[in-house]
Amino acid sequence: MRGTDSADDKILSRSKETEDTRYSQAIHVTKAGMASNILLTCLKFFAGIMGNSSAMIADAAHSTSDFMTDIAVIAGLKVARKPGDSTHNYGHGKVETLSAALIGLVLIIVAFGIFWGGLQKVIAFFQGEVLPVPGRIALVAAVLSIVIKEWLYRYTMIYARKLRSDALTANAWHHRSDAFSSIGTMIGIGSAILLGGRWVVLDPVAAIILSFFIFKVAFDISYKNLNELLEASLDSATYKNIEETLMSIDGVLGFHELKTRKIGNAMAADVHIEVDRNLNIVDAHEISVQVEDRLKEVCGKNGYFSIHVEPCSDPEYSEYEGKNKKQELS
Repeated sequence: MRGTDSADDKILSRSKETEDTRYSQAIHVTKAGMASNILLTCLKFFAGIMGNSSAMIADAAHSTSDFMTDIAVIAGLKVARKPGDSTHNYGHGKVETLSAALIGLVLIIVAFGIFWGGLQKVIAFFQGEVLPVPGRIALVAAVLSIVIKEWLYRYTMIYARKLRSDALTANAWHHRSDAFSSIGTMIGIGSAILLGGRWVVLDPVAAIILSFFIFKVAFDISYKNLNELLEASLDSATYKNIEETLMSIDGVLGFHELKTRKIGNAMAADVHIEVDRNLNIVDAHEISVQVEDRLKEVCGKNGYFSIHVEPCSDPEYSEYEGKNKKQELS
């Protein structure tokens, strides 16, 4: 049997504290990124105007999308941390997934904007339009943007992996997309300053190339999280791990109807296990408890698991034979 109610309450309390800490850390990391994005956007606009650089002004406009998505991430995490209630029995974790999916869609728009802006400049250049030569202040701003945004990417990604947050992962890649666009800006501005005005065309060319990399990352983020919103199953490696875990538990003679999904950062699984039909209800329940505990060890203590116990379909199928069958399957 499971322990006393007070013991269960303590476990639930520790789990809630862990989740609260996770969301607090994620929000703190996002706020740090938002503060940096606001400062960078102001710097880029100033450098673009003072340095006569249309590329830097466009880069600044791109940066405005960064702190807008920071706000979306913070709002999403604050809602996602709310515990389950009468209308959301499994909590609000899906809001975090939705936030990550929206960031991916914003990145797709950003990638298209960078591509279209670069293409228009290239077309204008070959039609004879003279692109302005930017000042050195714009080059300095581009270099600073690359350094700061790459640092923000790495800083955010460390916590994204630690906290297993899709929203932070998406936001980290948004930071890197800004660094990529600043690389294109730096190449164009630097080439224009060092090689002459005609080489300014390298800015939009580099931007077009980088837009494809941003689009690839954005598509992966959007696809993954939209798929989770549509109740996609867990990845094949995790699914196989769950199967192996079920087959390793004493008393489980077989299982079927295994269904998996994600709820925010938590994993969920429903399964029907088969036990010896001669067991009493107390022993059968104890096996189901062991199954749930083992699945939480594999998938995380914040997971949701529904275990349905059934008598083995074959009346002659004893627990001894079940163990032999497990060995054959393993």
